[in-house]
Amino acid sequence: MTSDLSDAVATGDRSPQARPGADASSPSGDATTDDGVGPGDDDPLRVLNLVTNDDARFYKQQVSVLESQGVSCTTLAVPSDREHSASGVDGRSLEDYVRFYPQTLKRSFEDFDLIHANYGLTGPAAVLQPNLPVVLSLWGSDLLGTYGPVSKLCARRSDAVIVMSDQMADALGQDCHVIPHGVDLDKFAPQTQRAAQEELGWDPDARHVLFPYARSKTVKNPARAERVVAAARERLATPVELQTVSGVPHDRMPTYMNAADALLLTSDREGSPNSVKEAMACNLPVVSTDVGDVRQRLSGVRHSFVGRDDAELADALVSVLDAGVESNGREVVRELSVERMGEQIRDVYRGVVES
Repeated sequence: MTSDLSDAVATGDRSPQARPGADASSPSGDATTDDGVGPGDDDPLRVLNLVTNDDARFYKQQVSVLESQGVSCTTLAVPSDREHSASGVDGRSLEDYVRFYPQTLKRSFEDFDLIHANYGLTGPAAVLQPNLPVVLSLWGSDLLGTYGPVSKLCARRSDAVIVMSDQMADALGQDCHVIPHGVDLDKFAPQTQRAAQEELGWDPDARHVLFPYARSKTVKNPARAERVVAAARERLATPVELQTVSGVPHDRMPTYMNAADALLLTSDREGSPNSVKEAMACNLPVVSTDVGDVRQRLSGVRHSFVGRDDAELADALVSVLDAGVESNGREVVRELSVERMGEQIRDVYRGVVES
């Protein structure tokens, strides 16, 4: 699949456009107003969003905040042929992505100012259409995983690229904008722990370690989470329970965050994990592997740690659970509000359309 998509991108006839910091004239395909220039500051931007999964909560959150800030968002999702997609990537097959291009090409003739390709594998359909400038967002595994070469090819042919962390920017190796997914600080806020535990039916006499991922997600390394919690359990007099939580409505996650004593992240790789930022907003201590931007996010956060191996993770978790106090994550994470994220993405849009 990587080779097929890479060949398609490499042989496409859409010329690469100026990246942030590059010096180039505006492409003839840019949307313009009647006087021949891009939309003014007061004109609504019209964006065609390409996405693999239009139900992804962070994507829906992104659209919601952008629309509240005056951006008109239209979503086009990769189709899924359930009969053939099981062996593909992200629940979709190569054929699904091939069928996505004609749909994207058709919509590119409509009255949009730009295309925003969300996730690397939507990039080929975006950069192969000849009509609209392209903003490409890379979320993590699309750059750092198996299909990274496809994402890098598409990034070189995009007008602007957004990544989630400095680590991703280094891996990409070209000019880009670092804009992590934002946190809804109204939804994720501190609550009384005892009340949250009562609501969930958790034992108030135990320490609870939250692992908010499905056991089937191997990249999250649930086996390591179980080992680390087992090691911590042997060293503490208080009972320690690993709470593996997945598939619950996102609106319920603040309750789980506030009922827990620590968030444990044992992933092999990440971009800018939302769970860490959401835990910070609830003042929930975090213990994590050194992935993505976690070390940067936890800088200055009390009772939160980054570990390099099982032993360091277990030591950190014992320290957090033994202390039994909240972090100061909320005051640190304020700069990553969803509103700020929306403003930054909108600025990228403006820069692309007006260049």
